[in-house]
This record gives sequence, C-alpha cells and structure tokens, in this order.
Amino acid sequence: MTDTPLDLGPQTRIVARLAEGVTDAQLADGTPCPRYAVRHLLGHLLGLAVAFRDAGRKDLGTTTDTDPQDALPDVGPAWRAELPKALDELAEAWRDPAAWTGMTRAGGIDMPGEVTAAVAVDELVVHGWDLARATGQPYTPDPAALERAHAFLLAAAEEDDRGGGIFGPVVAVPADAPLLDRTIGLSGRDPGWTRHA
Repeated sequence: MTDTPLDLGPQTRIVARLAEGVTDAQLADGTPCPRYAVRHLLGHLLGLAVAFRDAGRKDLGTTTDTDPQDALPDVGPAWRAELPKALDELAEAWRDPAAWTGMTRAGGIDMPGEVTAAVAVDELVVHGWDLARATGQPYTPDPAALERAHAFLLAAAEEDDRGGGIFGPVVAVPADAPLLDRTIGLSGRDPGWTRHA
C-alpha cells in the first residue's frame, strides 16, 4: 500500500457512468453482494461517496460515524442526480494532499488518511464491478485504481491466515487471470458471477 495521492476522479466517473446506465426496471435485480438488490447497491455507493468525501475533508460527524452494516441502504427518488454529484465531490476531496495525511474516520472507524483512501478506492473498484455485473454493462476500471485496490486486498488477505478477505472468504483465481478477476476474487466474489446464474 502506498500513501502517494491518487486521483479518484477517473474511477468515480466510471462508476457514475455505470449508474447512469441502470434502468428503473433493474433496481430490484440481484447483485453479487449478498442481501443487496441493485437499488441497495446504489444506495450503498451513495452513502460511501458521502462518507469518504467527508472523511477526505476531515469533516467528521454522522456521515463518517455510521457503520454501513447498521441498515440496508436504499436510494431515494433523486438518486440519479445525487450519486454523480457525491462521486464528483468524493474525488475532489481527495485531490487535496491534506486528505492523505493525519487521521480521519469512515464507517465509524478511525484510520490514517492514506488507509482511508485505499478503502475508498477499493470500494469504488469492487462495487463498480458489482454494479456492472448486476446490470449487464461492460466494465473496465481505471488502471491505477485497480492496481491500488488489488494491492490493498492482497495485503488484507495476507494478514488473515484463515484465508479470509475484507468482504468474505477469498475466492481462488488462477495466478495468470486478469488483474480485475484476481482483485474480485480477493474481495470474496466469484469473477464468473452473472446476473442470470
């Protein structure tokens, strides 16, 4: 893991484009995230964009103190405008070098700025894949963000001698598989997941 600042903008724009491609009819469809329909995944993305935006700004309070597992997230009627705006603000907050230094908080957990940024990048990359798979859209994450997410998840898996991952047990993926597939496996997901499975 590195504390060198990374522009989150390319990845947030990719996630925003995926969200724009979601139809109302798909909101109730399943996703690779257990318990989450598409609407819940979008709600989670909105909540994490706001939380990590505020974490980057060091604007600590309700948005950064709430455990994302406390309630099933959902979207409101204005989500199509709110989500891209929050994603833009998230990227802008982390363009400030000060966001990467000192301590901050997200999900009710105090972390160094660079670790918080790594979690944000990982969330954006993995949930971007979740959303693309759930809605049948192509997905090519930002290469720099994908590298960071893979390094973060690999380090987390290596620290857990039980073979666990941050989101669930690591799914074995061939060593010569594409980096995205290896990253998704480290996140506890099957890279072969499809919405029609």
